[in-house]
Amino acid sequence: MAKDMANPLYDTLFGRHAGSTAPFLILQDGAEVSYAGFLAQAARIARYLAELGLKPGDRLAAQVAKSPEALALYAACVQAGVVFLPLNTAYTASEVTYFVENSGAALVVCDAAALDALTPVAEKLDAQIATLNADGSGSLMDGAAGQSDTFPTAARSGDDLAALLYTSGTTGRSKGAMLSQDNLLSNAEVLVDEWRFTGADVLLHALPIFHTHGLFVATNVILAVGGAMIFLPKFDVDTVLAHLPRATSMMGVPTFYTRLLDDARFDRAAAQHMRLFTSGSAPLLAETHDTFRERTGHAILERYGMTETNMNTSNPYDGDRRAGTVGFPLPGVELKICDPATGAELPQGEVGQIEVRGSNVFMGYWQMPEKTAEELREDGFFITGDLGLIDDRGYVQIVGRGKDLIISGGYNIYPKEIELILDDQPGVLESAVIGVPHPDFGETVVGILVPEKGRTPDEAAIMEAAAGALARFKHPRKLIVLDELPRNTMGKVQKNILRERFGDLFTGG
Repeated sequence: MAKDMANPLYDTLFGRHAGSTAPFLILQDGAEVSYAGFLAQAARIARYLAELGLKPGDRLAAQVAKSPEALALYAACVQAGVVFLPLNTAYTASEVTYFVENSGAALVVCDAAALDALTPVAEKLDAQIATLNADGSGSLMDGAAGQSDTFPTAARSGDDLAALLYTSGTTGRSKGAMLSQDNLLSNAEVLVDEWRFTGADVLLHALPIFHTHGLFVATNVILAVGGAMIFLPKFDVDTVLAHLPRATSMMGVPTFYTRLLDDARFDRAAAQHMRLFTSGSAPLLAETHDTFRERTGHAILERYGMTETNMNTSNPYDGDRRAGTVGFPLPGVELKICDPATGAELPQGEVGQIEVRGSNVFMGYWQMPEKTAEELREDGFFITGDLGLIDDRGYVQIVGRGKDLIISGGYNIYPKEIELILDDQPGVLESAVIGVPHPDFGETVVGILVPEKGRTPDEAAIMEAAAGALARFKHPRKLIVLDELPRNTMGKVQKNILRERFGDLFTGG
């Protein structure tokens, strides 16, 4: 295979750095991995994958801890034309069985601790299995160790499948979102421009890499410019504060920022050298945004994306980053607010379903043509399932997921509107509003409150405040105080768990 065969994703993100001794990864212990060293390791893994019989288009499922080797496995898959399928490290063996079976993965890479549980799964589904541990050891790296440092890059086109990412599947079976080379590359290039990334950037990376945020948004942007990443295994306040002085930028989820704000060491001096903080994967409370700005002088840049689309919108780099909004559609992304029932576009300011179209939007769901047809319109618009509005200044606001909409007595109630009132009350750190079954109204509103440290929210006063601010049909019928809200690994509140837990409050089940 000729060396100059086109593989847009590999050539643009990885291949261009061949021979570069510049640092790519800065590890927790201070060790550095150069671009050249990283690419050599990726090539050795690609050679080993080919030796195992994997061909372009084959799927590789990886359920492994975050490590430089795990990232090199992603690069190896891109170079070899193998479709990369990263899996949440929290998934059980039975959950992994579904992903391997559904994807038809040719190889499963897992931690050695999961080998006994996953070997029968792989054997049953005619997949090979290899191990990769958090410290970089395992049969995958043993097999790659003796291989050549170069690999003839597989020819791929922009339309070819690069990755399969499974949605979290809170309703029904998880769906495999098919992301092409162009989907990933176009989004990375747009974000480089929008967020002003350059080769001088050092990104503090404490996100997981089984998710689009840490793998494609953070990593691909840095690769596109030849910058460096401080590559931490997970978010830990002490570790982040120790490494922050070397960073210029950080991508995080809201929990990262609330934890930093809980630590007195995180002040204006600790953040003064930083260029950019971004937040995503879950809504950022306006209070967190405001407190962060007061403490550090930095306005967190909030943006909006999802597994099927990567990034859709962003608050501006230059200009007003408005708390409670996710900014404007990115260049090349069309966004409209539509009536969920008819699909007709709604006037500015009205709440409806968010639909997006652009080169960032996925190819469809793996082996689910009916699901694809339901959510991806023939004209290319993807029905996100998120509810939102476009305000009078053109900023997009997310008001919740369609499945979180509460219909009480025939009225539509958007939880976000009530949560904003509850979040503002004395003693309340954050809230989640859910709909639970009600014998008279079909559904009714329940507010879940998390108190601020050392405070006890005054439920009667909160009910009174809600009554003064909201129409009667939106009033919470009950308030419940919990120590914390259930969240997934990316910090999203799992309202489905709350609905299950409190679903029989009014039905006596």
